[in-house]
Amino acid sequence: MLVNLSDVLTSEGMKLSREIPLEMTCYENGTESFEITFASPVSLTVVNVEEDKAVLNGHVEVSFQGACGRCLTEVPVDLKLDFERTILSPEIQGEEADDFSFMDGFSLDVDALVHDEILLNWPAKILCREGCKGICPVCGQNLNERACGCDTFVPDPRMAVIQDIFKNKEV
Repeated sequence: MLVNLSDVLTSEGMKLSREIPLEMTCYENGTESFEITFASPVSLTVVNVEEDKAVLNGHVEVSFQGACGRCLTEVPVDLKLDFERTILSPEIQGEEADDFSFMDGFSLDVDALVHDEILLNWPAKILCREGCKGICPVCGQNLNERACGCDTFVPDPRMAVIQDIFKNKEV
């Protein structure tokens, strides 16, 4: 959704507060796509602080379904995003225009802004729980459900030469 900020950016001291529904239905990070299962309305407050410059404050809560990074179980990912951005009028953005990818002239693209904030706050690794055991590298069994009994010993490749010496002596 686009919000016109021309009045706020051109009138010193002006303030705009809005609750805007999030229209984005999924988040794409370039390699994966995550369906949004819940999104609160985006709370925005834009205050003009000086000529052609405003400060945007916002809050939104979003939930996704994502796969655990160890066992691949689907788990909810909840993000509470509080953000603050400085916005410049399109006449003075100049070289900084790349920093305002969520702005189109005097219009604020709320979905693009939220997408940027999700990208900045995305967890490094999604886990179903802290002590997740993952899956067996041999048979693929989810080790959180039950142990599989596979031999998962991986020898140190730096010791392979020494192991070859002992194998040759046994012959």
